[in-house]
Amino acid sequence: MAVMAVVVFVALFFFKAGYGYLSSSNWGPKISNKPAWVLMEAPAFIFLLYYTVRYALSGADTDNSDLVLYIMAGLYLLHYFQRSFIFPLMMRGKSTMPVAIMLMGLVFNTLNAYLIGGWLYSEAPAGMYATEWLRSPQFLIGTVIFFIGMGINLHSDHVIRHLRKPGDTKHYIPRKGFYKYVTSANYFGELTEWIGYAILTWSPAGVLFAVWTFANLGPRAKSLTEKYENEFGEEYTRLNKKHIIPFIW
Repeated sequence: MAVMAVVVFVALFFFKAGYGYLSSSNWGPKISNKPAWVLMEAPAFIFLLYYTVRYALSGADTDNSDLVLYIMAGLYLLHYFQRSFIFPLMMRGKSTMPVAIMLMGLVFNTLNAYLIGGWLYSEAPAGMYATEWLRSPQFLIGTVIFFIGMGINLHSDHVIRHLRKPGDTKHYIPRKGFYKYVTSANYFGELTEWIGYAILTWSPAGVLFAVWTFANLGPRAKSLTEKYENEFGEEYTRLNKKHIIPFIW
C-alpha cells in the first residue's frame, strides 16, 4: 500500500481524476454525485463498524483498553459517517461522478478500514493502548489536530456550497477561511485530520492513511490550482495561493 501510494501520487500529476471542478468525459460512464459519494465512502464506515462490533462480541483479551480502542475507532467512524451520509445530502446541483473513480474510491476505503481495524483490534502491541494512553502526549496532541482538521474541512465545504445562488451555474473563486491561503482548503482540512489520527494512534496504519491522503489529494489540489488559473487568469494568480499546505505548497 505504501509503494502504491507513491505510484498514485506520481500518476495523478498526469491523469487528473475527472470529477467535480475537474469533471471530464475521459473516465467513462457517470452516475449522480450523491449516490456515488455514498457508495464510495460508506465502506470505510461500514467495515470499521463491523470490525468494532465483531471485536466487542468476541470477548477477545488483547491487554489493550477497550475504551481506548473504541474512542479511536469512534473518531474514524465520526469522520466517515459525516462523509458517507451527511455530506452527500448537503450537495447542491446535479453533478456526476465517473463510475470508475467511485469504484477506485470504494476499494481504497475498504482496504483502509481493513488496515485501521486490523491494527486496532489485532496487530497493536499488547498493552500499548492501556487507559493511560488517553493522557499521553500523542493522544492529546493528535486529537486536537484531528478536530482542528475536521473543523477546517467542514467549514471549507460550507464555503464551497454557498459560492452559488440556487440556479446559478457560474464558477467563483472561494476566498473565505483557509481558502485565503490555499486552493483546496477542504483537502488541507482532511489531510490535517489524518495527520492528527496518525499521531493519536501512533500507528503504521495511521501513518499510511495520512500518506495516502496526501498522495491522492496533493496532485488534485495542484490540478485545481491550474484549472482556476486557466479560468480566472491574473485574478487568481495574484492571490498567490498555495495548492494544499498554507505557505508551503
